[in-house]
Amino acid sequence: MKEQTKMVIKEWVESIIIAVILALFIRTFVVQAFKIPSGSMIPTFQVGDRIFVNKFLYGAKVPFLNANLPAVRQPARGDIIVFISPDAPKKDFVKRLIAVGGERVEIKDGKIIVDGKAVEEPSSIRSFYYYNGGDYGKEGQVIDVPKDSYFVLGDNSASSRDSRFWGFVPKKNLLGKAIVIYWPIHRMKTIN
Repeated sequence: MKEQTKMVIKEWVESIIIAVILALFIRTFVVQAFKIPSGSMIPTFQVGDRIFVNKFLYGAKVPFLNANLPAVRQPARGDIIVFISPDAPKKDFVKRLIAVGGERVEIKDGKIIVDGKAVEEPSSIRSFYYYNGGDYGKEGQVIDVPKDSYFVLGDNSASSRDSRFWGFVPKKNLLGKAIVIYWPIHRMKTIN
């Protein structure tokens, strides 16, 4: 009887260890859950929404090394990205990607202008009114996005601290792309 009890305990311990390792692997390299703490992305996200973020798509960071896995694709205009705040490194932010390194961006009459042309696609950008403000978003100011950096805005730009105030998101701060709202149940949906 004692031998059988030891076998059962050993099986449980092995199962728990494998489950923990698998969960850590998935969280580190594939998908991670985040909670939306503010209204800066309303109406796309509500305060308290819980989302899954695809870390694999842009090349997940390898812990303890200054390296990333190969990316499936590069971030694109309109993606909702999660990143380490350049302003507060202990916080993760979620914002919409507006422009990438090498592009020139301007906020004019509530519209986003990239490289001299109003952004028409994706419609997720065109459908919002963007307010001017901060050191990087003044009316009439054209901003050059540095190489390996991103210019991001909250969908609720009247109530968002974003690239207009603290500048650019370095590529190294990128964590992943928001893909699904999984909680609350009545708001469950994929994110475009």
